[in-house]
Amino acid sequence: MPKYLTQEWLDEARKLAESQPERPGASVRMQYVVTGAPDGGDIKYYWVLENGKLLESKLGELPDAEVTLTQTYDDSVKVQKGELDANTAFMQGRVKVTGNMAKLMSLLPLTNAPEYKQLQQQTQEITEY
Repeated sequence: MPKYLTQEWLDEARKLAESQPERPGASVRMQYVVTGAPDGGDIKYYWVLENGKLLESKLGELPDAEVTLTQTYDDSVKVQKGELDANTAFMQGRVKVTGNMAKLMSLLPLTNAPEYKQLQQQTQEITEY
């Protein structure tokens, strides 16, 4: 079982995401920064989403990211486990956003789609926290 926020985990989650339906216009280059990881550092990873399909999911930095999301490790785990809604975390200021806010806002409805909820559940099942 892959450990949360490792490249192995990102690879497995991307494979699960292959079943997501195409969503024209749902495209973004998104950087994530997770602060206060158990090893004492920050973890950076990124996604490249094109028309609802996750093309890339890698550790590291994306130089031309359109949106950057920053959150604590604890909140990241809670969102991943479904204990904290991503939209609620954003509204409460627990997720800091820089970059193209309009692009991010256009993608938020996808997080309520049944297919996305199923993907989140499947990802939880393969994750070691």
